[in-house]
Amino acid sequence: MKTNESSENYLETILVLSKRNPVVRSVDIAAELGFKKSSVSVAMKHLREASHITVTKEGFIYLTESGREIAEMIYERHELLSSWLISLGVDKTIATEDACRIEHDISKESFEAIKRHIGVQ
Repeated sequence: MKTNESSENYLETILVLSKRNPVVRSVDIAAELGFKKSSVSVAMKHLREASHITVTKEGFIYLTESGREIAEMIYERHELLSSWLISLGVDKTIATEDACRIEHDISKESFEAIKRHIGVQ
């Protein structure tokens, strides 16, 4: 399940958009991230080749089981780290930005230790 930070961000964005919208398209991802549609199209091609997403002929993007697993892991890390940093008194904007960076690099072991420390199972 080795992915790079960019792929993880795209998968997390697809997950978040799928919670808000009935369908997710490349144009939605581009708008959400502030990227060019051409850049998103290249990334979707790579995610499709890695079997992390499927794309229908109508252009609707769906996470596969592996894609959803990665997206949910990153999303959980993002949410927990953001809220934890905010609870420590870090400004919300800074906490969110820092969580975005940390979520990709922290080991599973360290993340689980943080969860235990703050009482989250």
